[in-house]
Amino acid sequence: MDANRKTAYLSLVDVESKKAFSNLAINHQVIINKPNSQGFVRELVYGVLESKLTLDYYIDQLLNDGIESLKIPELTIIRMGIYQLGCMNSVPEYAAVNESVMLAKKYCRSKSGLINGVLREYLNKKMQLRLPDRADDEVKYLSVKYSYAPWIVELWLEYYNVDFVEELMRAGNETPPMTIRLNWLKIMKKDLIAKLEEQGFEVSEGKLCQNALNVKGNRLLETEMYKLGMFTPQDESSMLVAEKVAPKHGETVMDVCAAPGGKTTAIAERMNNTGKIIASDIYRRKLDLIDKEARRLGITNIETRSWDATRVDSSMLHRADRVLVDAPCSGLGVVRRKPEIKYKAFTEEMDLLPKKQLAILSASSNYVKPGGTLVYSTCTINPAENEKVTDAFLKRNPSFEKVERTLLLPNINGTDGFFICVMKRDDSLL
Repeated sequence: MDANRKTAYLSLVDVESKKAFSNLAINHQVIINKPNSQGFVRELVYGVLESKLTLDYYIDQLLNDGIESLKIPELTIIRMGIYQLGCMNSVPEYAAVNESVMLAKKYCRSKSGLINGVLREYLNKKMQLRLPDRADDEVKYLSVKYSYAPWIVELWLEYYNVDFVEELMRAGNETPPMTIRLNWLKIMKKDLIAKLEEQGFEVSEGKLCQNALNVKGNRLLETEMYKLGMFTPQDESSMLVAEKVAPKHGETVMDVCAAPGGKTTAIAERMNNTGKIIASDIYRRKLDLIDKEARRLGITNIETRSWDATRVDSSMLHRADRVLVDAPCSGLGVVRRKPEIKYKAFTEEMDLLPKKQLAILSASSNYVKPGGTLVYSTCTINPAENEKVTDAFLKRNPSFEKVERTLLLPNINGTDGFFICVMKRDDSLL
């Protein structure tokens, strides 16, 4: 059996049945199964996830009993097969079908004949398969074509025109570049670029942040440069949050929703490892990730602690020069990296997110010194979690004023979707 397709299959099953994040599922299965082409595995896994609703729409038309008659193992293999047949020009048709049947004989033996039949039926009918009629139901058409849950389409159509929404959805399905943040504590930019190029990587500078580099090449995170802490993978939108916090050497900074720590360590590097950063999260196990990453990067000015950000810590009142609230959110800005987010159901918990975000922002504002800075950020594209939260906060807290707001969008900026609002505490406004 082909180890690449086996790895892809097991990764997809983990995402479907265990609700694992795709990047973590792939990394886990790669370690276990040792495929000879991680690039093929990632292309197949992310391709299937990015196109899931489109694939399912076609599969439903090919089955007499409909897609509801399939269980996760056979459905996953059929999705993989059709994606290879329809979207991966490098894969011969016979290989896509035969390897799918081999997977079926291993993981759902009784369904191998069905899978073989469905894939051959797809080859016979693929030119006849059509998307939903746009004139009848535009939301369904966009949902199926770009493979997003209908509620996301409806949400974005509420705030943006349809052409912009199509651009946004299309950009969310593109593969993002590998962007890294160089660690000024360990190496200068020109020296890191030279080292990367010496090892065969293609390097270009970022557009938004001075310490951002875009890198093309394989096994970047297996290099000694990474192990020695010379850089960290991070999208420029996330790097920009640390820039907007704008910490100065020797200051006290609080990062109240810190895990997994990308922004925390970026702030520490900008402070040249001086001052103090208090990084908190409600889960201790997540804080361990920050501690581990800080050791790799040679950072010593971060203190981690477990704390519920909706509660006020009276021991920290008015003690922080800068406070970052990178709030938990719906994540609609990072679907390029985690396409499984596109299929989240809209639950009561998600409906309550803005209230939780406002509660965290309100509690955290108590830590800001007079004249200090409060930064609110999310990785989502939803005004209810972004502008409306900060508007409500500023209305209730007249001692804070808005300095600037930034909204980054994948179709406009080429980054993940991010919202950043910088606020200043000025008690004279009271």
